[in-house]
Amino acid sequence: MSDGDKTSTHPEQPEHSHSALATPTEHLAYVALGANLADPQAQVRAAARALAGVAECRLQRLSSLYRTAPVGGRVIRRQADFINAVAALHTRLTPAQLLDALLAIERVFGRRREYHHAPRTLDLDLLLYDDLVVDSQRLSLPHPRMHLRAFVIAPLLEIAPQAPIPGRGSAAAWWPAVSRQAVERLAD
Repeated sequence: MSDGDKTSTHPEQPEHSHSALATPTEHLAYVALGANLADPQAQVRAAARALAGVAECRLQRLSSLYRTAPVGGRVIRRQADFINAVAALHTRLTPAQLLDALLAIERVFGRRREYHHAPRTLDLDLLLYDDLVVDSQRLSLPHPRMHLRAFVIAPLLEIAPQAPIPGRGSAAAWWPAVSRQAVERLAD
């Protein structure tokens, strides 16, 4: 499906600049979705529907699904490939409230945190929230490793080619650094 196609999973993106997408009372947030257990494609699609149902949030865009190999140490190389996507949300929630909503969705989907880089029924990461920079024990914005991951940059560029990563420059500027990582856009 081309970027211009309109479907229920790819809401129309208004023709505005990145910063003008949300109204003054709303904030623009980007969320990474990923899964490698329990029919990951179905998990990611269902998670997108769950995001659309969060109070005070509106799903603006959802990227295509992408298949990627697990990233991390040797223990995860034996895991199944991940299915990933990125969603753009307009929200009236604070970053902490949005993080709580994401964690609640993960719990509904059976997410367990048995060990670092464990396989996942669902992983939701808050990538960006407006141009906010936060570095706390609970939340880091922008996501501290997003610019190093093709499975984040590729779907983000699909839905927001001009997206800035505060303190890092544009997401597009990071594509050459991650373009050798295997990432496959799946047919819709």
